Amino acid sequence: MKRLPVLLLFILGFIMVGTAQNKQIPLEEIWNGEFNTEGMDVLRSMNSGTEYTILNNIGATKSSSIDKYSYATLEKLETIVSSADSANIPYFTSYEFSQDESKILLATEIEPIFRRSTLGIFYLYDVASKSIINIADTKIQEPTLSPDGVKVAYMQNNNLFVFNVADKTTAQVTSDGVKNQIINGVTDWVYEEEFGFVRAFEWNSNGTKIAFMRFDETEVPEFSMDMYGSELYPSRNEFKYPKAGENNALVSLHLYDVASAKVVMIDLGNAYYIPRIKWMNNANYLSVQTLNRHQDQLKLLSVNATNKNVSLLLEEQDDAYVDITDNLTFLADDSFIWSSEKDGYNHLYLYDSKGKLKNQVTKGTWEVTNYYGYDKKADKIYYQSTENGSINRDVYSINSNGKSKKRLTEKTGQSYASFSADFTYFINTFSSATTPPEYTLHKAQSGKEVKKIKDNKALLKKLEDYVISPKEFSTLSVNGNDLNMWMIKPQDFDANKQYPLLMFQYSGPGSQSVSNRWMASNDYWYQMLAAEGYIIACVDGRGTGLKGRDFKKVTQLELGKYEVEDQITAAQTLSDLSYIDENRTGIWGWSYGGFMSTNCLLKGNDVFEMAIAVAPVTSWSFYDTIYTERFMKTPAENPSGYDDNSPFNYPELLKGKYLLVHGSGDDNVHVQNSMRMIEALVQANKEFDWAIYPDKNHGIYGGNTRLHLYTKMTNFIKENL
Repeated sequence: MKRLPVLLLFILGFIMVGTAQNKQIPLEEIWNGEFNTEGMDVLRSMNSGTEYTILNNIGATKSSSIDKYSYATLEKLETIVSSADSANIPYFTSYEFSQDESKILLATEIEPIFRRSTLGIFYLYDVASKSIINIADTKIQEPTLSPDGVKVAYMQNNNLFVFNVADKTTAQVTSDGVKNQIINGVTDWVYEEEFGFVRAFEWNSNGTKIAFMRFDETEVPEFSMDMYGSELYPSRNEFKYPKAGENNALVSLHLYDVASAKVVMIDLGNAYYIPRIKWMNNANYLSVQTLNRHQDQLKLLSVNATNKNVSLLLEEQDDAYVDITDNLTFLADDSFIWSSEKDGYNHLYLYDSKGKLKNQVTKGTWEVTNYYGYDKKADKIYYQSTENGSINRDVYSINSNGKSKKRLTEKTGQSYASFSADFTYFINTFSSATTPPEYTLHKAQSGKEVKKIKDNKALLKKLEDYVISPKEFSTLSVNGNDLNMWMIKPQDFDANKQYPLLMFQYSGPGSQSVSNRWMASNDYWYQMLAAEGYIIACVDGRGTGLKGRDFKKVTQLELGKYEVEDQITAAQTLSDLSYIDENRTGIWGWSYGGFMSTNCLLKGNDVFEMAIAVAPVTSWSFYDTIYTERFMKTPAENPSGYDDNSPFNYPELLKGKYLLVHGSGDDNVHVQNSMRMIEALVQANKEFDWAIYPDKNHGIYGGNTRLHLYTKMTNFIKENL
């Protein structure tokens, strides 16, 4: 075969000269946390901008405290509240200050519902008097202090309530909430999963009104899962889950006036989705983002809370879809900063309060990946971007007019910033493929490092005893595109030998798996495999993110077509290398990656000899409306897009070795996907291996579950590659 070009950009390796790297990484050490990095507990800047707080939890003694530190010295100044100081203060796991920092909302006894939603018992602590009160006697959702700190709004049993701190009375705002029918104030399953938020109510800036969303799930089809547990009979988990093409919840917007206790509905016209609501600085104006069902037309609306009039601020349209972000920021005069891909890359824009474009703030063939905030005093916008290469991240500042841009971080890798309230300082978290997370304090104006806070040199020292191979970053020329790739070779690599190749990918729209960052758990697994003589590679094909709109959205209406073509061609290209054994090529992935690995084994059955699919989608008709229709429209509108890339429609193509894994309690990618794939393979009389993990969700973890899963996958690779 003709040799296709592989352009090596750079190799990142560990400098461990003269050390004895003779221990192989065992699975047990990966999954018992032996290689976990030290991090900083989530810190929150105080209003002063010179101090921050950290929640310090001591699990062994079940004690927790909120401690105040100085940015300038990083020294602890005082303990604001501690569960060890009083029997009245329970052990808490998260907290929220009131706007004036006089009160603190403490979360206890938290239990998960779905990916982001939780229930808990919440208390309000008064900093001055050191008194504490209970918000509600039973578990509640999403309690949120009013800006003046005198009330707490929360959701309980699908209804919205407001607790008055002074007299400890509670007003019930809605009364029609019913499980699997009506939800007030929090999102339904599909909004939580795909629009990424749970709390669907917001206080206005002076605490006089609450805007909230209401979900009518009555016509949404119900999904049920048996939960096997340990009792004689299984229980059943039933929830509303709209699969592609099915009915979504009817969503409406409402305003609650605290003084009159009246609720009014706001007419948003033909709004199908309401992915974001956000009050402006003017307490009488609410911004609302709406989407049509195809998600290719987004409107930013202004709602006058006094007369209920609705006006259009701006509109975004795209031939494919419009992304939803949290980058909308209203400045003092309610002019606003907005992010958009309308010039082909994700950038920041400045609009006046009426929605007229003032100027594009950032420009270039790179992407803004994080918006950190606006410093009015210095007229500086702080953001993170890929300007230093799509696999890297740096922190920048720029004036609101798009001038005086400054790179604030210097090291090549991934930098993430956490700014003080007044933008005097930021704490930078940096890592790369060779450097575990480092935490440093910087001046925001100049980016100058003030001092080091924490690093993970102890982990690097520990890794000197293990067989560790460098992660080589490169680009691979595939189907007319230079695709980002990393490769890990055995430490004793010999170019004159041939090695089996295991490819990993995720490949979902806008995702990134090839990134210059420190190792995650899977990377240690790859190191273990490399030490046993495997080459591991990862290629981000078409449809992945951070290389511009067109590269990302080329897969529209055809999920699994171009991505699969790229992985097959990449495997062929790599097999052309003299040191790759073209007869021993495997691929694996989880979720979207499992969908991909399954398709690659079938459609690339002359290229791949083995595949592992964990929690795969096997038909997009089984997945939820918001995610699937964003990229595919509905099954009725795009039947070939669904059918042509659904692997259970062509099980007869299976030639290689296939391992299929799923958790039976997966509320996200239902085990139905794997059951349909299994039935198709059985009826095609194809041999394969499979495993079902009882009651485990999409993450398939808990106890020894991950160790068992990765042991099974490791053995499967050794036996079949």
